[in-house]
Order: sequence, then C-alpha cells, then structure tokens
Amino acid sequence: MKTIIIFISISTLLFASKTKDSFDGKEVFEKYCWGCHHQSAEAFGPSFKKIASKRSKDEIKAMIVDPKSVSKLFGYKRNAMPPFKLKNGELEAISDYILSFKEDKE
Repeated sequence: MKTIIIFISISTLLFASKTKDSFDGKEVFEKYCWGCHHQSAEAFGPSFKKIASKRSKDEIKAMIVDPKSVSKLFGYKRNAMPPFKLKNGELEAISDYILSFKEDKE
C-alpha cells in the first residue's frame, strides 16, 4: 500500500510539473527552430551559441516574436526568419534554452 501511495505521489508531481504553461526548451527548439538553427554549429541561421553570446533574453524573445522589426533595429538589411506565435511558456523556455549555450568568459 505504501508503494502505491509513493507511486501516485511521484506521478502526480511529474504531471503537475509539466503544466500547460511549463515547456521544455529543447522540445520547443525541436518543434520550431531545428530546421534553421543548431545549438553550436552554423546552419541556415546562426547557432544558439552565437546568439547567446550577443543577445539578451529580451532581445531573443523580441526576435522570435517580431523578427522583421527587430532585425531593422539591429541594423540588418535582410531577415529570413518568420515570426512565431508562441505561448508565453514556450517563449520563456526557448529563450532560456538558447542562453544556456552562452559560454562563460572569465
């Protein structure tokens, strides 16, 4: 009986930790970004490593939501990235995931 209660408790915690507003950054990457970006290698778009070294979390989020306008603000003449309408949790998760590739400069 004790084993069943522990199993139910753990299952409930695992399920509750993945609420509708809780997303895994790697899963968001695989769903939306993988076609053009890679974590540490250049692809059609810049690598997450390169993005993380140059941009803040707010800049990353803005670029995902409105790449055309943000590209102009950054001084780029062209933009190939489409806008994405992500849920707030997805946007937070992918931004944090991208920034996880920032190399510490000490």
